[in-house]
Amino acid sequence: MADSLDHRADALIRNSFYEASVTRAADDDPVLEGMHEVDVCVIGAGYAGLSVALECRARGLSVIVVDAHRPGWGASGRNGGQTLVGFAKDEIFERQLGNQGARAAWAMSVEGVALVRERIERYGIACDFTPGYLTVATKPKRVPDLRAWMESATSRWGYDRLSWLDTDEIRARIASKRYLAGVYDPFSGHLHPLKYCLGLADAARREGAQLFAHSPVIDVLRGARPIVRTSKGEVRCRFVSACGNATIGNVLPADIAARVAPIASYIIATEPLGNERADALIAGRAAVCDNNFFLDYFRVSADHRVLFGGRASSTGASPLQLTEEIRKRMVDVYPQLADVRIEYAWGGFVDVTRNRAPDFGSIDPNYFYVQGFSGHGVALTGIAGRVVAQAMAGESAAFDLFAQLRHARFPGGSALRGPVLELGMLYHRLLELF
Repeated sequence: MADSLDHRADALIRNSFYEASVTRAADDDPVLEGMHEVDVCVIGAGYAGLSVALECRARGLSVIVVDAHRPGWGASGRNGGQTLVGFAKDEIFERQLGNQGARAAWAMSVEGVALVRERIERYGIACDFTPGYLTVATKPKRVPDLRAWMESATSRWGYDRLSWLDTDEIRARIASKRYLAGVYDPFSGHLHPLKYCLGLADAARREGAQLFAHSPVIDVLRGARPIVRTSKGEVRCRFVSACGNATIGNVLPADIAARVAPIASYIIATEPLGNERADALIAGRAAVCDNNFFLDYFRVSADHRVLFGGRASSTGASPLQLTEEIRKRMVDVYPQLADVRIEYAWGGFVDVTRNRAPDFGSIDPNYFYVQGFSGHGVALTGIAGRVVAQAMAGESAAFDLFAQLRHARFPGGSALRGPVLELGMLYHRLLELF
């Protein structure tokens, strides 16, 4: 299952604008060989794993990060770049944790965006961060839902930065007649996700963490001194943190792994439009996302392209198969882009939980995992790393808040999970037609 998912993920990244617009070091991090001994072994060199590494180094702990590929290979290097407060399904927190717990979780999500901004500044990460985020409604029935969400965020969860935009106002911000209303958040924003991830990796190395690439974990021997084994080496440590999310493989127990499903999402990038034409599409170049179940999200890049994403799938279809479909969705929003050429199309797997809330927990007192960011990982992974490091240091209140969330497994087992998910997604697509 893991090898098959990795193979599909490799196919999805072959025409990535993000990979084409960065310069990686000539040599990857070394392969893990032989025996190593540290305080903390982190599995996964994406946002979450690198955040754990940075936070642990700040507390004086020695750290090794191992990855089956290289930093930013997974979702951290191919996502939509939206950096936003809140969660994929905010009401779950209030339902399970009560109003006080929901407010505390929301405050940590705001801290997550602040942490992204702080790390960009502290480590000089050139990742094109642009403030501003618009959540929009495309259908009359979605307008009350959007208004209710804004009122909950403001009055119940303590976030007072949002402003309501009626039809005229949202169309003044977005040069499209598709949207009926919107909510503007000046604090959230968007960035180049791979540049940000590679910047975190550089920061982790500078802070003294050891990174190893092309070293898939084949086994974790649990106990008072866990041993993380790869094909050519092993790490003996005091703590383990599993941060591989959708493509972590068989590292986690089956009942924990079954709480997330890998959902493929796709993005296209247009040719550069030039500064004037790009500026005319979205005032201030805010990121945009609608509030449908199968959502569209888009933004303008620093080099004046439209990056347009959506079209969730549990099967991992080729971006080339879906390029024309996503292009059509883009032109539905912006008919004025009908003449524009698509230069890149790529995708990746989002780790989604059934309730779309993040799943943080511990298998043993010294073996932590974080997964299930459900499309909100750019900011939430930073906080995940912080609360894991705090828990390792005996300060577990923040980690325990998230660990209280109850998660159900996806049905069908690894073999049938994809077909079962595809049926469920078809049902929701039919609902969206009405």
